[in-house]
Amino acid sequence: MIDPKVIEAFHMMWDRFPAAVRLIHKDRTVIAVNVVAKEIGFQPGVPCYQVGTPEQHKGCRANEALSSNKGVYQINPEKNAIRYWLPVKDFPDVYIHFSLKIKEVIGD
Repeated sequence: MIDPKVIEAFHMMWDRFPAAVRLIHKDRTVIAVNVVAKEIGFQPGVPCYQVGTPEQHKGCRANEALSSNKGVYQINPEKNAIRYWLPVKDFPDVYIHFSLKIKEVIGD
């Protein structure tokens, strides 16, 4: 079980972020979602890989982020997006995952 303080901190930091963000356990169970993620249908308790298609999860770098304890990203030119996996400090089994359309990052 994850420390409730981690979930509280997640919501404090990410609930107003303008893109879908998920707090995920290393077993791929979604622990918490921000407001945008909830609005588009993400739910805690559901394995992240059950959302969308298997192709959307190709190139997942969660294991790399967790084993290195460093944030990693991947640019997806086909979707014009950047995906991020960020380990949570002092909680080696948990990471944050989100994607940003490049337009959202650099503007129109």
